[in-house]
Amino acid sequence: MENPRPEKVAVVNEVRERLDGAQAAILTEYRGLTVREMAALRQALVAAGGDYKVYKNTLVKLAIAGNRHEPLDALLEGPTAIAFVSDEISAVAKALRDYARANPALVVKGGLHGEGFLSAQDLGVLADLPPRDVLLARLAGAIAAPMQQLAGLLQALPRSLAYGLSALVDQLGGAPAEAEAPAEAPAEAPAEVSAEVSAEAPTDEAPAAAPVDAEPPAAEASGEAEAPPAEASAAAEEPPAAGPPEAAQAPVEGEGP
Repeated sequence: MENPRPEKVAVVNEVRERLDGAQAAILTEYRGLTVREMAALRQALVAAGGDYKVYKNTLVKLAIAGNRHEPLDALLEGPTAIAFVSDEISAVAKALRDYARANPALVVKGGLHGEGFLSAQDLGVLADLPPRDVLLARLAGAIAAPMQQLAGLLQALPRSLAYGLSALVDQLGGAPAEAEAPAEAPAEAPAEVSAEVSAEAPTDEAPAAAPVDAEPPAAEASGEAEAPPAEASAAAEEPPAAGPPEAAQAPVEGEGP
């Protein structure tokens, strides 16, 4: 185009910038729609996260020439409007589909998401998808379900193990023996206590027996006290020593010379 007017250059730059800044772009044919119907469609698309604009096909072709949006050139036939998607493409595709059902004059041609071309059938599939929040909730539920099952299994494992051990103990008959052992322990305790009491009893009676042991010294003392008279009588009964007769005979022996 030689010597383009500044207005057309501004529109071409605007289309190029909006295509570069949008998440996706959907092209539609609006032939047969009234001004009021177009206004209602714009409101519905704004609520879904889109912006609906009408451009001349020649200017749009100049804006997409030589860049990643060039695949849209095949859709620029007839009166065309572009829905620029700034949020979820599925929500905008759903808004266009619902409006086209009530107003058959609106025709969805196709679009571009990133560098991928979308046909009218592809956009119909996207329109059937649930909102992003619902998809995220389903994904979270799908991830959480195995975790919940694992948690349930981990909780049930100790209970199952306890039941199994209890059944095994019942089969082996170990539970009654273990139950009787504590019952026998108290019965043995009194015997041990009585044995300890009997062992400690003599030590307690020892002071009472002490006076009995103290009597023999008294007897000994009396015996010792009585001993001198006996010795005295024995001394009285002894015959006189032979010494005096010898003394009496000494003069006889002296008289002889």
